[in-house]
Amino acid sequence: MQTPTAAMLVIGDEILSGRTRDSNMHFLARALTDHGIRLAEARVVPDIHDRIKQAVQSLSAAYDHVFTSGGIGPTHDDITADAVADAMGAAIDVRADARAILQAHYDARGQELNAARLRMARIPDGAALIDNPVSAAPGFSLGNVHVMAGVPSIFEAMVASVLPRLTGGPPLLSQSLRVLWPEGEIAEALGRVAAAHPEVSIGSYPFTLNGAQGSNVVVRSQDGAAIDGVMAELSRLFPDPA
Repeated sequence: MQTPTAAMLVIGDEILSGRTRDSNMHFLARALTDHGIRLAEARVVPDIHDRIKQAVQSLSAAYDHVFTSGGIGPTHDDITADAVADAMGAAIDVRADARAILQAHYDARGQELNAARLRMARIPDGAALIDNPVSAAPGFSLGNVHVMAGVPSIFEAMVASVLPRLTGGPPLLSQSLRVLWPEGEIAEALGRVAAAHPEVSIGSYPFTLNGAQGSNVVVRSQDGAAIDGVMAELSRLFPDPA
């Protein structure tokens, strides 16, 4: 079975300006890996309708799934829902099911469902709601695009809501080997091992420890036995100098 692919689209001027640090991509990458979906690309775009629209169309055509974060709140610059609807050719308006969720949420707190809050009930035609157990305002899935909030706690809850709907492949497994050799001294041998074992991917990540250079070699695959074999080969090639 071929592993499904995904892209993430992070939306918001606050990310690009450095006012807000994005943690959602790291969370999504881990969650998708565990679910057997490969996160293959991530982009960040500003709160500009056409930029969001173009990115959604491009990513939706290239990958099995697109996950967006940010821009679905109650303020004037929360334009993600409209831009995604435009990108996917869908009409958008306040939808009764989303309105009912918000009405119940604010009634229970003695608060008014005012015009600003009602913006969060604007859902494209044909979209399936994504549950939000944190603050009620739903996300939505339209085609292969899954639109979620940018607040990390809400984003994470929405990912947990939508993932059970998605079919994944076998999860990606990994093992790592700390090699106390400089990366330049192991690169050629690593290349030969990688070429001989196309069923795995091998990455090398250098570090410095007490003034000495070394590399963390990470082997990834959906085939655990293949990883074990490559790890044994690497251990023979790069024994601990000590």
